[in-house]
Amino acid sequence: MQLNWYPGAQQRRSPHYNERPPACNPSLLVVHCISLPAGEYGGHYIDDLFMGTLDCQAHPSFDSLRGVRVSAHCLIRRDGAIIQYVPFDKRAWHAGVSEFAGQDNCNDFSIGVELEGTDTTSYTEAQYQALAKLTLWLQQQLPALTSERIVGHSDIAPGRKYDPGVAFDWHKYFALIKQE
Repeated sequence: MQLNWYPGAQQRRSPHYNERPPACNPSLLVVHCISLPAGEYGGHYIDDLFMGTLDCQAHPSFDSLRGVRVSAHCLIRRDGAIIQYVPFDKRAWHAGVSEFAGQDNCNDFSIGVELEGTDTTSYTEAQYQALAKLTLWLQQQLPALTSERIVGHSDIAPGRKYDPGVAFDWHKYFALIKQE
């Protein structure tokens, strides 16, 4: 598979990824949300986390992140800027213990996109627009990535994860990817 980098993204190469299983192409898009510290936007801490350089003493809430190795394929900032950390043909570490349609280990066959935000704060118009453009581009590259295979983290890890949360407007998002 020759699917690596989204042309509209700033590239940052996270060390937190590995190879997908043989002959396993992405067929699931998982939407997440993240803010570090919770509810604060625009800082460098998300980038630091995905790059493995987070100073866990910088904020009391970071103590639980000590030793965590995590990444997403992309982060969409509040202004709609996209930062890509892991090539799409590689396995980012975003889903954790997860299952979709009877298949475990969603990291094996998914693409993870983080929206800068919280599960209870509205996302920005710029984020919806950027996510829609990225989704449409991915769907052109990956025909198996249908709208039915776009989910929230909460859908693949129920009871453990709640993002992107009640603040994410799925109707708006799906309308944007259908009208293009």
